[in-house]
Amino acid sequence: MAKNTIAEYAKFIRPQNFDELMLLAGKVAGRSLRMVNSTAVGGGVAEMLTRVVPLYNELGIKAKWDVIKGNNPFFGVTKTFHNALHGLESEVTDAMLKIYEEATAANLAELSFDEDVVIIHDPQPAGLIAAREKTKAKWVWRCHIDTSHPQPAVWDFLKKYIGRYDAAVFSTPWFARELPEPKYFIYPAIDPLAEKNRELAEGEIDAVLRRYQLDRSRPLLVQISRFDRLKDPLGVIETYRLVKKHADCQLVLAGGGAVDDPEGVEVLNQVREAAKDDPDIHVLLLPPAADLEINALQRAATVVIQKSLREGFGLTVTEALWKAKPVVASAVGGIPLQVIHNFTGLLVHSVEGAAYQIRYLINNPEAARKMGEYGREHVREKFLITRKLRNYMVLLIALDHPGRDVIQL
Repeated sequence: MAKNTIAEYAKFIRPQNFDELMLLAGKVAGRSLRMVNSTAVGGGVAEMLTRVVPLYNELGIKAKWDVIKGNNPFFGVTKTFHNALHGLESEVTDAMLKIYEEATAANLAELSFDEDVVIIHDPQPAGLIAAREKTKAKWVWRCHIDTSHPQPAVWDFLKKYIGRYDAAVFSTPWFARELPEPKYFIYPAIDPLAEKNRELAEGEIDAVLRRYQLDRSRPLLVQISRFDRLKDPLGVIETYRLVKKHADCQLVLAGGGAVDDPEGVEVLNQVREAAKDDPDIHVLLLPPAADLEINALQRAATVVIQKSLREGFGLTVTEALWKAKPVVASAVGGIPLQVIHNFTGLLVHSVEGAAYQIRYLINNPEAARKMGEYGREHVREKFLITRKLRNYMVLLIALDHPGRDVIQL
């Protein structure tokens, strides 16, 4: 859990924004809050909760964080749900729905809820809403997935749970679906004081590059992501090979796994097979505690890539922008909120388009530097953890005033 105090964040944001944060904290102090998700490590949700829960407590909100339990069949089902909610064709059987229901019942038997507000993250624990009638809590479903075009069968199954919440939170308006409860929109965020995002000395960066045998004198292309088909690592390798015809560059594909993503090992093996004949492709399976390594790789990058086929928000993009790195990324999910084309980065729609834009940045370092500067300021304004804290405290206030358009503080 985070060790930093809220006062340490004042240097990153405008003074009036920090004052607003503290004002809101005074309005919600004493409330109790429970967060529930599906994994303690791996993925953006766990990473955000690790940092934000201690800060809630410092601000006077009594916050707890629970992780549901599940076996491989359950996480295989929820991975299929994840893909289907992103719009991919996925077979979902009655047996799979039964596995989900049985795992939900097993978790309900072990958990109790006596907080003022319960926030459930994503589809895996969505069924815990069955406990709502036994609690005094307001229940919120926080969806980090782009559900704008889901497979109807999966959405209809999950909606019988999701539609029972007091509120739903999405990362952007265009991710949302029609639901009976009020909907709110809160951007994900990064913590500038986390090990993954803190400033690094050049010696720290160089030590990591030496460990992985990377040559800092040649352009370095980096994609940091779980080994997931939706992150298109094989497409990144194709992109690199097109760039390689014109520039003597290196590629790093680095990431870890998560217990709720059983497809990761298969995808990693496919990536290793595709890369095995090229010593300039570095496929790095990183452990959960590799935040320093990720930080150093992003800071050393000439260009950071995020060539996702589908995406929720893409916190690896946020991290790269915060480090003032030029980013080439697919125009999917929440990425266009972050990468403003030709201003904070470059948006692409294909392997060929990604290769073209990467070549442009390699050949135009001043344009790359300017995009990096603008990207960092964009993150400072919209995507830091302080803004997320403020928005969630406003949500806590709104939950106490259902149906009100204006709330006087």
